Amino acid sequence: MQTRGELVDVSTTLIWISSALHAAVNFGQYPYGGLILNRPTISRRFMPEKGSAEYDALAKNPEKEFLRTITGKKETLIDLTVIEILSRHASDEFYLGEREGGDFWTSDAGPLEAFKRFGTKLAEIEQKLVQKNNDETLRNRTGPAKMPYTLLFPSSEEGLTFRGIPNSISI
Repeated sequence: MQTRGELVDVSTTLIWISSALHAAVNFGQYPYGGLILNRPTISRRFMPEKGSAEYDALAKNPEKEFLRTITGKKETLIDLTVIEILSRHASDEFYLGEREGGDFWTSDAGPLEAFKRFGTKLAEIEQKLVQKNNDETLRNRTGPAKMPYTLLFPSSEEGLTFRGIPNSISI
């Protein structure tokens, strides 16, 4: 890196990957993958050929044949356990825009004020998302399940919340 701009670009990319991108991939798994029918992890059989006995069975009772094909009970339990563990927030997590008890990397007023503005901006973004979730004119934001969008809310609580961007960068 030769310039301040290059440092900003690289730092921005690292922060994005280790915070919001990771949160989007990780904490969104359970609401969808928690129902194994949405995301089976294996198929125990090939798609049947048209005209075969397996194809006729599929045409006659697709639900039964689908359940015979997807992940078995033992594998499902393992898969769901892993998805739930990966999707949980720990009790000692801090979120993007937060620092533990005033423990900062600097005492310089400029960066401290910028960090405070960043945290304030994140809180404003979360409030805008809440407003959009509650806006009846934006019905397509929740889909038929009526689950509001919370995945990239900056904050969260401990547990399985489907939201929150942990502050995974310690400077």
